[in-house]
Amino acid sequence: MTLTSLNQYGHDFQIKVISSLLTHKGFLTNIHDIISEEYFENQAHRWTIKEILSYYDKYHSTPSLEVLKVELQKVENEVLQIAIKEQLKDAYVASDDDLKYIQEEFTGFCKNQQLKKALMTSVDLLKGGDFDGIRFIIDNAIKAGNDKNVGHEYSKDIEERYKPNNRATVPTPWDEFNKMLQGGLGNGDFGLIFGNPGGGKSWSLVALGGHAIKLGYNVLHYTLELGEDYVARRYDAFFTNIDVSQIYKHKDAVQKVVPQLEGRLIVKEFPTGKATISTIESHIAKCTDLGTKPDLIIIDYVDLLSSKRKNRERKDEIDDIYQSTKGLARELDIPIWSVSQVNRAGAKDDIIEGDKAAGSYDKMMIADFAASLSRKKEDKVKNTGRFHIMKNRYGQDGHTYSVLADTSTGHFTVQKYQFENDEEEQTMTTSHRSNSYDVDVDKFDKAKILERFQKHEKSI
Repeated sequence: MTLTSLNQYGHDFQIKVISSLLTHKGFLTNIHDIISEEYFENQAHRWTIKEILSYYDKYHSTPSLEVLKVELQKVENEVLQIAIKEQLKDAYVASDDDLKYIQEEFTGFCKNQQLKKALMTSVDLLKGGDFDGIRFIIDNAIKAGNDKNVGHEYSKDIEERYKPNNRATVPTPWDEFNKMLQGGLGNGDFGLIFGNPGGGKSWSLVALGGHAIKLGYNVLHYTLELGEDYVARRYDAFFTNIDVSQIYKHKDAVQKVVPQLEGRLIVKEFPTGKATISTIESHIAKCTDLGTKPDLIIIDYVDLLSSKRKNRERKDEIDDIYQSTKGLARELDIPIWSVSQVNRAGAKDDIIEGDKAAGSYDKMMIADFAASLSRKKEDKVKNTGRFHIMKNRYGQDGHTYSVLADTSTGHFTVQKYQFENDEEEQTMTTSHRSNSYDVDVDKFDKAKILERFQKHEKSI
């Protein structure tokens, strides 16, 4: 891009844009979501754009010249008043001959102005060596004005929403989960697994990633606690079924298995509290450019990311991080899995419910799917545990499953718990489903459930 190309949408073009906005409501409606007063370099132009947008937001129409004259009287700067009057005169006498051209070129104008702004911002980022930040703002500038999709037209798009495989998913290793998720975690979805420290949460992420790779999907695994090499060795253990503590003795087995995998894996470490969602987005773009477009993203774990908005309560920062993570999944149309801790009370429970997950309510309100993995001290000895479905946007929740958890290789066997009679199962399912992640979920007989689990686990 040359300096000449950056200056191709100068004063005359911007006057034409203002003229089109003031005289053609349809044009304003079409570009309302992408236009910004910041795109206009002249202070008088910015004032007019601001007034047009403000009036449209309130009255869903374009302001008349009389309305603008009234608002103009509120401008205290006399020099600015004169400049606004002159540019309004130019705008209202401008010909409609170029209207179609202006409308067609408007997206290019938005991108152009965003790029100019990005290049100016990049100077400060360059001084600090923040190359990922530079890439991020320039990529966003290039995307400016691209969203022309009105949305799903309910009465017209019936065939579209019932097309086979209309919802793309990445399957989990567990059939029961896939049934509930209608195939797996969908593109644009955010999935969470809650658990107590050392309970196997990170291993469950390896299982999710490893299974996807076996099926031919590309996986980006972000680690904020463990080193890249160590996480990679966990994947070695998963693919070879060799204990991770012994995997260093079996390099030959790893070299034999890994080249046969259908999908690709990239493990990237970011120090705790140093990376933001923007950092991850920049890295995803880099991987895509280099030939590894991800089908699944894993973040271990989201709570350890840093918020772009500092100097707030940590809870507010966490909410912002989770919202940004969900937004990233939606924007990239890629499923994201992560994990989170439970509180101290939850760590003691055989079945971790929604009220026991740290910051659970806000996190689960954001997530599309949330499950808890409960593994107490005795479970770790017996390699057992329980998955409990806290939230499922695509089907039922409230179900609990017995788990055989091999945390030396990352292999989890998930089995639906078998109740002694259908009446008990119906009672538990209904109780959970009605309020699966509220603080008032404890409306069933836990003692009975735990008793059944204990009997079941002894028989395993």
